[in-house]
Amino acid sequence: MGHLRGEQSFPDAARGALADSQLRRNLGHATTTIRGKRAAVVAECDDWEELRLAGEALKSSTMARLDQHLVELEERVTARGGVVHWARDAHEANAIVTRLVRETGETEVVKVKSMATQEIGLNDALAEAGITAQETDLAELIVQLGGDLGSHILVPAIHRNRAEIREIFLREMPGVDPELTAEPRRLAEAARLYLRERFLRAKVAISGANFGVAESGTLLVVESEGNGRMCLTLPETLITVMGIEKVVPTWQDLEVFLQLLPRSSTGERMNPYTSAWTGVTPGDGPQAFHLVLLDNGRTATLADEVGRAALHCIKCSACLNVCPVYERAGGHAYGSVYPGPIGAVLSPQLTGVEDNASLPYASSLCGACFDACPVRIDIPSLLVRLRAQHVDANRGGVPSPEAAAMAAASWVMADHRRFAAAETASRLGRLLGRSTGRIGSLPPPLDAWTGSRDLPRPPAESFRQWWARERGQGRARERGQS
Repeated sequence: MGHLRGEQSFPDAARGALADSQLRRNLGHATTTIRGKRAAVVAECDDWEELRLAGEALKSSTMARLDQHLVELEERVTARGGVVHWARDAHEANAIVTRLVRETGETEVVKVKSMATQEIGLNDALAEAGITAQETDLAELIVQLGGDLGSHILVPAIHRNRAEIREIFLREMPGVDPELTAEPRRLAEAARLYLRERFLRAKVAISGANFGVAESGTLLVVESEGNGRMCLTLPETLITVMGIEKVVPTWQDLEVFLQLLPRSSTGERMNPYTSAWTGVTPGDGPQAFHLVLLDNGRTATLADEVGRAALHCIKCSACLNVCPVYERAGGHAYGSVYPGPIGAVLSPQLTGVEDNASLPYASSLCGACFDACPVRIDIPSLLVRLRAQHVDANRGGVPSPEAAAMAAASWVMADHRRFAAAETASRLGRLLGRSTGRIGSLPPPLDAWTGSRDLPRPPAESFRQWWARERGQGRARERGQS
């Protein structure tokens, strides 16, 4: 399945991330900045909610006839001189791309930032075949030189600050100025000089695609640095790997998505670079074009009429930037190339819920992700649904302590007399936390709860007792009968 699951569960990985104060400062600063920019440009649109509704409707109708749109896309790409390949999983996709690069006789390729190729672990597969893949997006370059993993959909190096980036450049970038400072302009200049030589000698480029227009066979990449346009126009061979959910039926659909995407992702009114290409054009740009259409669990997700909403995602990362869990734990804790709220929904569906069982719990369910999503994916509801699927799949056998506690709570709450007795018994807890009003530590197994949070001291009287005292038993009974 590629890079869709980590070696640790989310709670274990997050525990380590939460202990990294520098990581939390870097994430807090970056996400706060992006949130502010997004809010400013979204506020300029009087019809923002109408655009979100339009985006949701377009995605829903496209998914309902995805097979037809994909066939039309293949026909149009082929008619314009491109070659379409279908890949059922990460292994097939990597094998196709590796074969295509080998057929050119080249051993080095330049890459545009692509979540699809990150998902299938393409760089590792190419390296095993003796092919060097050079990332050209600045954030991806930082991650690659640092021997690191991306931690954000839009800004993979969001967990790094300028001083750390300077150290990586000085250590890993051949020929870099030893007087390099952490000033953003100097860092960008160093990256530009490093990449320029590789752009000019590359014969093969690999890209992803933000959209594929079925009616014309056109692929689009939106980006901010211009490295994408260099990759898409200079090499002789272009290979694009695109998830099958990225197709849109018509050019008119882009009118909506090209307003939603830049505002939600980079906080800009429009992307600095929007590159579109259709097949090949003799004498202009790459003379060989291959499109690899990637499934890798998407068809199974599409078969779920509710869960398929996760495929509506346009990879803007707005949900990450507003998520309190992501802001504190960072992207590596999710173990997938798709971190944050949308990753907690998408990754388990692509791999199967039981292969990523901890991710649906990586959320406070506050709902901020739904409010920020430009295509109105109801992420909190999908998370709850995935949790229910996981619980149902694990019923039977020896119950876990959590399952036993939930069963006991269900039995108590099913009868008002048992519940009232439990309320009375809970007042014994008032012996604790008398000075602060909060209980900081409970004996095992309840210490699993108080190990990371305080428990409020039980009140002196329950709500029912307060109601009876304030309103009287008779009125309470009358209201209960009315």
